[in-house]
Amino acid sequence: MTTTHARPPAAKQRRRGGVRRLSGRDKLVVALLLGIPLLIELVFIWFPALGTVLLSFTKWNGVGSLGTKSCLPNVPSIMNNGCLYGVQNYHQAATIYPEFWPAVQHNLIWLAVFILFATPLGMLFAVVIDYGIKGSRMYQSILFLPVMLSLALIGIIWEFMYSQNFGLINTVIGRNGDSNAIDWLGDPHLNLWAVLVEATWRQAGYVMVLYLAGLKAVDPTLREAAKVDGANAWQTFWRVVFPVMKPINIVIMVVTVIESLRAFDLVYITNKGINGLELLSVLVTSNIVGETQRVGFGSALGVVLLVISLVPISIFLFQTFRREDTP
Repeated sequence: MTTTHARPPAAKQRRRGGVRRLSGRDKLVVALLLGIPLLIELVFIWFPALGTVLLSFTKWNGVGSLGTKSCLPNVPSIMNNGCLYGVQNYHQAATIYPEFWPAVQHNLIWLAVFILFATPLGMLFAVVIDYGIKGSRMYQSILFLPVMLSLALIGIIWEFMYSQNFGLINTVIGRNGDSNAIDWLGDPHLNLWAVLVEATWRQAGYVMVLYLAGLKAVDPTLREAAKVDGANAWQTFWRVVFPVMKPINIVIMVVTVIESLRAFDLVYITNKGINGLELLSVLVTSNIVGETQRVGFGSALGVVLLVISLVPISIFLFQTFRREDTP
């Protein structure tokens, strides 16, 4: 009598050592899921970034095809109506371009205000709302409202607030229509700080939402344990809750640096980034798509902006992961 053994199911045949082998269809799906986002990332982010770095070493106005013309002696060119310019764009920006250093200073001030004021203010809003005060839903909606508005609309709203003749602020302080009315957006000693109030108003709501998400993810048993140990609310937050939110802190730090250095809309609406409101993002735009169309020089300014943004992010990430790896 012969005994026939039933063949194991196909699903079991694909299992060896507890690991399922991918079929050809599975590999195709994985390749598409990984390849399409990677392709989009390369086309719209990495290739333009690399192209910007390369263009920063050229003198080109954005029109023309590849050629062999040269600007500097014994240096080959890559542009027909332009040429390889070496580091001259960077040298000119640092030495003879009058708006460069004020723009760098203003960007650093913008970054400092976001880190020292907007981020702590957003954190405070998040902690108070997470505490469960009465009407927290309403407060959360009100504070988040500026985030839903475009920066252009925010700039227009605050122009009515800062108006020298009919503005709300001058009306409240009794200088509306007076010869002593404060020109908040026209005075180069005041307009940067006035615009920073607008930016902080919006950024604080953005940070609040991010911290609220982090606070909701904290295990409630940690707070209960801290309360049993006799910790007050302040000690519980800084010694228990805040360290647990390290991933959120990293995200907020990166977002804060990016938002502060790519600031453009508010200052451009106010006075097109001149007369005390120079920023690197505005200079990049005015040189690349403005009347002069100095693509190479504008690209150099863009590379400077990229480097400035990478420095604080890299330092913060290095210090964070270094403390994490230290036993």
